[in-house]
Amino acid sequence: MVLQVKTSTYEPKTQEIAKQLLTATQENRSFLASLRDQMRWDDKLLAWAMSNPSLRVQLFRFIDTLPALHSKPEVAAHLQEYLGDESVELPAALKGMLNFANPESMPGQVAATTVGTAVETLAHKYISGENIKQVIKTVERLRKEKMAFTIDLLGEAVITEAEAQSYLERYLELMQQLVAASKSWSTIPAIDEADGESIPKVQVSVKLTAFYSQFDPLDAKGSEERVSDRIRILLRRAKELGAAVHFDMEQYAYKDLTLNILKKLLLEAEFRQRTDIGMTIQAYLRDSEEDAQDLINWLKQRGYPLTIRLVKGAYWDQETIKAEQKHWPQPVYNDKAATDANFETITQLLLENHQYVYAAIGSHNVRSQARAIALAESLNVPRRRFEMQVLYGMGDKLAKALVDKGYRVRVYCPYGELLPGMAYLIRRLLENTANSSFLRQNLENRPIEELLAAPGVDLSHAKAQRRKEEKTSFPGVADSDYAKEEERRMSAEAFEVVRQQLGRSYLPLINGEYVSTSEVIDSLNPSNFSEVIGKVGLISVEQAEQAMQAAKAAFPGWRKTPAKQRADILRKAADLMEQRRAELAAWIVLEVGKPVKEADAEVSEAIDFCLYYADEMERLDQGVIYDVAGETNRYIYQPRGIAVVISPWNFPLAIACGMTVAALVTGNCTLLKPAETSSVITAKFTEILVEAGIPQGVFQYVPGKGSQVGAYLVNHVDTHVIAFTGSQEVGCRIYAEAATLKPGQKHMKRVIAEMGGKNAIIIDESADLDQGVVGVVQSAFGYSGQKCSAASRVIVVQPIYDAFVQRLVEATKSLNIGETELPSTQVGPVIDAHARDRICEYIEKGKAEAQVALELPAPEQGYFVGPVIFSEVPPDGIIAQQEIFGPVLAVIRVKDFAEALAVANGTNYALTGGLYSRTPSHIQQAQTDFEVGNLYINRNITGAIVARQPFGGFKLSGVGSKAGGPDYLLQFLEPRTVTENIQRQGFAPIEGAD
Repeated sequence: MVLQVKTSTYEPKTQEIAKQLLTATQENRSFLASLRDQMRWDDKLLAWAMSNPSLRVQLFRFIDTLPALHSKPEVAAHLQEYLGDESVELPAALKGMLNFANPESMPGQVAATTVGTAVETLAHKYISGENIKQVIKTVERLRKEKMAFTIDLLGEAVITEAEAQSYLERYLELMQQLVAASKSWSTIPAIDEADGESIPKVQVSVKLTAFYSQFDPLDAKGSEERVSDRIRILLRRAKELGAAVHFDMEQYAYKDLTLNILKKLLLEAEFRQRTDIGMTIQAYLRDSEEDAQDLINWLKQRGYPLTIRLVKGAYWDQETIKAEQKHWPQPVYNDKAATDANFETITQLLLENHQYVYAAIGSHNVRSQARAIALAESLNVPRRRFEMQVLYGMGDKLAKALVDKGYRVRVYCPYGELLPGMAYLIRRLLENTANSSFLRQNLENRPIEELLAAPGVDLSHAKAQRRKEEKTSFPGVADSDYAKEEERRMSAEAFEVVRQQLGRSYLPLINGEYVSTSEVIDSLNPSNFSEVIGKVGLISVEQAEQAMQAAKAAFPGWRKTPAKQRADILRKAADLMEQRRAELAAWIVLEVGKPVKEADAEVSEAIDFCLYYADEMERLDQGVIYDVAGETNRYIYQPRGIAVVISPWNFPLAIACGMTVAALVTGNCTLLKPAETSSVITAKFTEILVEAGIPQGVFQYVPGKGSQVGAYLVNHVDTHVIAFTGSQEVGCRIYAEAATLKPGQKHMKRVIAEMGGKNAIIIDESADLDQGVVGVVQSAFGYSGQKCSAASRVIVVQPIYDAFVQRLVEATKSLNIGETELPSTQVGPVIDAHARDRICEYIEKGKAEAQVALELPAPEQGYFVGPVIFSEVPPDGIIAQQEIFGPVLAVIRVKDFAEALAVANGTNYALTGGLYSRTPSHIQQAQTDFEVGNLYINRNITGAIVARQPFGGFKLSGVGSKAGGPDYLLQFLEPRTVTENIQRQGFAPIEGAD
């Protein structure tokens, strides 16, 4: 049903009120036309941004960087780098300002001062003050204009428990000072009273994620406990003071957990009768109408009303991008008209239930506010149960017009320093200058009928739509979304299923049969080494020979199997893995101690390898045609022969799967020898391949001791390809042994070896430290530093070194260390006792050459090593040069970016690297000069995705093409050229002839 039909009763009144409001807000509709003459610099910046999309992007990127710049030459240099880009069409005034050769020159300093002042002035338009004193002055001015307020504390992203505690304390102080100031405020009936009821003069708005640094839907119970403790303190103090508290809504991933926590807490006897509390609904979310109805039903049960603030939503770009990257359904409506239509639907829902809810309608769209007023008047909604809200600095004229019509208006007032407030400012600027912004359309003299038209959208159709992903050659599969309760339930059930299977025996697969072995080892849970995951039979050298002979016998038939048939087996395996996703992730968690989210992502990677290599083989199977007249020329591929895959324990499913299916789909018979500590998972992978239809003898699962069975297979005369992932020491030995021609060997062995890294992240002076600290923590301590892509060095420039180390230490302290089955765990155990002891030896070496900035204790029941951070590490020190493969991080101080790059490149490895920077020239230089196979800019350096970030390095990090890339399968194939002369006595077929 189209919205206009559904609510057409209110349309005439909506139009009448909207025209009145619009007239009141359009006293100066020639706004844009008059800009060019008398406007101030801050206004000109906005006007230019509105008219030029490329300038808008670069200008806002510069503004985002500005707070990190500490000198005028720095500001001038960045101004030139951002706005001097060829894509930017500059107004004459800005072009002239940028015409300086040296950032340290007088013209450069003048430019820096001018623009810096303009941006600061602009920020103060949207931020109500930099301290409480300024905020009090602002709200007293608002109250003189008969406007109420709510105060939002801007700040750095809460990434440490110290910051979460500080957030609470700052709000307690804010309420205390505002209430103290309010003692001298006279009562204003329009905003302080309604229907004989007093309304708190002071209101603050808070975000739940800021009360706990590790807030995570996967750990719903733990997050609820930690957050609720701090909320209770806040609400108790608010009651003592007589202040109101409103809870903001944030990213979609946190929505359900936020609502669940609040609904549970506000039913507690202590808080159930409170009516001075509010929650938020974002109309751009497809499920927001259901959430609003659910809240109303809950309020009926509660028996006491609360405020529901209805807003459009401020994270549209972020939500759409994240959903596309994760291959998740889009949570937001695709276009603004659908959001506007949904906003009106929910407005009506709230106002029709005014006996249960106080509605706060937050919008700068005259049409949206007029609809709310028309509904409120038609439904005789009491004034206490209805108010309008606008953002500070954005809806000034609309707010005044609403006040003049006698409505209660509340202004949402952010306050804080410009540095931490800059993200908020950018969001406001993006809203204010977006093409679809009502404010912008109003300024552009759009026709009144167009501005006030009802959003003609069929919401039932819009809800069903999903924004199409960009056209890509390979879409990839979606990770589990643990924000959804169903996904969390499936994960918990999978652990129950897997636990019932612990301790079972797993035998090698040779020539299609599971065979008994004389040697059996226990695979242990590294989180609790008294727990046996499974008993694994290890083959003997004699059985390795049997496996090799079975592979040789199967090869002639497998190589002739059509490529599509081989590819379809991989697709079937992928389908089976998707069906068993939660179970496979649980096995990974229990056998190798990988946290749940990372285990789930590994299952995705394994599935992606199957699907991508299946597609790639079909592409390569077409070959290349180089025909000329009278001659056909075909460039084709054939399999090499027998492939030996030696897989590691740290990605026991994904890497084992990727190397194995690459060998199989290209027509090679394959022997998989997994790491002993992860052989149960590869046994599960074997089960999947067998069920998918891999023929007898084509694939052999051959767990065995590496020093015996592994060496035997590497040196075997019939081995053609060796795909290895592991240590540099073993990789180099394999490479050397494979190069030796054995008696009777008629081919050169191909070695594909990935051998680790000593990966560095550079943090320069312009970096966003919120991003940088979080990215380093994830990269260094995710899976306890046991990824070959993990960050083990952070290279930080002198000006921000101390500040960075301080936040890094606090953020790491805030991590939860424990059994990886627990959803709260971020840092689990290392793989075994040998690894633990080796890492501890490196920690002792580090203490002899650097300062210990942090050494966390670790549980004793498993193979745990607490995260360790060393500071002031010499670039050539042992812990800065040798791969440790554990949660040990070396932080190196350098004077500038050039030295940082030199230090980053000063190792034998070249696998992954990262850069956190907002300086375009640094980003550009890193792309060309940072010696790594995978470079990540302004994000963490782990988590490569198939066909998005093909993975692999060079120098001593490995040899061969990148896994998950377009040339990986070529390593398992021999290219051939076939030429045929098709002339017969001077006659040749002519294509297309009759």
